[in-house]
Amino acid sequence: MKKNTLYLFILLLITGLNTSCNYLDIVPDETATEKDAFANPRAALRYLYSCYGYLPQSNKVETCMDFTGDETISPFSESYVKFAEGSYDSSNTIISYWNTLFQGIRQCYLLKENIHSVPKISQDEIDLYTAEADFLIAYFHLLLIKCYGPSILVKELPALDTPANNMLGRRPYDECIDWVADLLDDAATRLPATRNSSDYGRATSVIAKSLKARMLLYAASPLFNGNPDYADFKNPAGEQLMPTTYSEEKYKRAADAAWDAIQAASGVGHELYKASTTSNAYPEPTNLTERTLRMTFMDSENFKEVIFPETRKAGAYGIQRKSIPFFPRGSWNGIAPTITMLDRFYTANGLPIDEDPAFSTNNKLDIITIPEGTTYAEPGQRTLYMNMNREPRFYAWVAFENGYYECRTDDKRYAYHKFWGAERSEGDKWLTGFLATENCGVRADDGKIVTAARSQNYSKTGYLNKKGVHPGIQATVGTPGPTVEYPWPVIRLAELYLNYAEACVGYGKEGYPEKGMAYLDKVRERAGLKPVLESWSNAKVPLTSYDGQCGPDGRVMKIVRQERMIELYQENHNFWDIRRWKMGETYFNVKARGLNILAETLEDFAKIVEIQDKRTFDAPRQYLMPIPAGEVSKNPNMVQNPGY
Repeated sequence: MKKNTLYLFILLLITGLNTSCNYLDIVPDETATEKDAFANPRAALRYLYSCYGYLPQSNKVETCMDFTGDETISPFSESYVKFAEGSYDSSNTIISYWNTLFQGIRQCYLLKENIHSVPKISQDEIDLYTAEADFLIAYFHLLLIKCYGPSILVKELPALDTPANNMLGRRPYDECIDWVADLLDDAATRLPATRNSSDYGRATSVIAKSLKARMLLYAASPLFNGNPDYADFKNPAGEQLMPTTYSEEKYKRAADAAWDAIQAASGVGHELYKASTTSNAYPEPTNLTERTLRMTFMDSENFKEVIFPETRKAGAYGIQRKSIPFFPRGSWNGIAPTITMLDRFYTANGLPIDEDPAFSTNNKLDIITIPEGTTYAEPGQRTLYMNMNREPRFYAWVAFENGYYECRTDDKRYAYHKFWGAERSEGDKWLTGFLATENCGVRADDGKIVTAARSQNYSKTGYLNKKGVHPGIQATVGTPGPTVEYPWPVIRLAELYLNYAEACVGYGKEGYPEKGMAYLDKVRERAGLKPVLESWSNAKVPLTSYDGQCGPDGRVMKIVRQERMIELYQENHNFWDIRRWKMGETYFNVKARGLNILAETLEDFAKIVEIQDKRTFDAPRQYLMPIPAGEVSKNPNMVQNPGY
């Protein structure tokens, strides 16, 4: 896709739409504006865009629960930070999609009911808009199932005057999955496989197949596949709402769906992104593998890996400005990887740090000198042992003590503040220091160390996130400079490969593990790593075959999950994956950890400390989100999720 690609949000601006929340300035209110909404084909198209507007904006950090896993922590006082603390309940949901998703479903049915009445609209337009409405109805239900488990299934336009006793109740989980899968299958037969640049972001058959595959993988996972915690979870009619009997066939169904999606994606040109050796628009990172990993879904020359893009702008307060090193009032130095996340990244040998004989976890806090020839950190400076000899994804996505942060600025001498004296390193990158006295440290604006950290705009762990931050972004003092916008990946091809691998390994029979792991190895190869069996042949406990090592609880599944947590870091998956794997007690019920950011010396800095932020996870209650209490109280056929 060329530089002149017009994202959907540009199309919306051209047609006079509002992209900040919904695509329409005024969403039709069921009756008063329906006549205007369907007055002509252009109005009908605007109405269709408004249906998309009910989707949660997955690149909007401050209001998106997807960013509240255990990968990063920040000092910002926003709803997603409060949500991550785990103090939400049915009367104070903090972030909730329940009402918005049902409003979106209703709007889609209104479109289907009225589209035939639009003057001078073509049959092709009617067919396409109807297919998109069905796709969105399925997707809205999918999101409801993902958040809340068993859902209400809205199969037709509900009457506004429905008596309370006739209101719909929740249906069993497997019934919901089957209904949504069938609707996605049907929509896929009527949607185009690709879109041109002006329609980029609208539904395609490949997106429909990919969403179905993801949903079926979730359905096969431990939270939803034979979970005894929900034995007493029933609707008012006495129907069991969650399946309590395990079925390995669910993994096979998910694997087959993922394979179908992969074939559909490959058939229209989707492929794993690799950076060009000829492009010099952004000179950093210089290492081609690191450049590939940094730019995977941000290169305007090549969006072939992105299958389903979020095309609404993240804006000045998105992940980019919240991640880059501090400039007063322009860049906010706050999204920081936790020690737990940092420990997930592999060594340079492609092994977990506790399985690589060449990596000493007992010495990970040792202070070492960065060798000459290092491209991701400043040679001759000191850093921690744990920051060296790691895989390329670590260096592409994480900034650390005396490492580099690739971004631009017009400032030629001082980075961040005149008192801080940090020089720009050669090229478009900055040398990052996280001691209290260094450029990314906990400092007051007068350059003096303060006894307590700033309330915001600092790294809580002594590291900074670089993933999703375009190396061409301008770090500025004062008003934030231009943000390099790009389509955020709701689904990209690497996820499909990892979905396929996980489903195949979960099934564990008939050659499926070998087929699935071959696609996981493609992700590793792009990341500069050897295949799993080749790397694990040198592990402390060698693995030379998948035989007898698969299934939901096998060793290979552990490898698949770690690969996924690394590759999809900061892409809205961690919060949901840890839940569906039933690992919330382990990862979400502990305080985040980082380095000692109040230290003035590297020796004192090199200590792992608990970050005194509230973090609780009440299992099994919080594996599902709470339905707003008001919605339960007004519907006698509604049952709340257990524990709320």
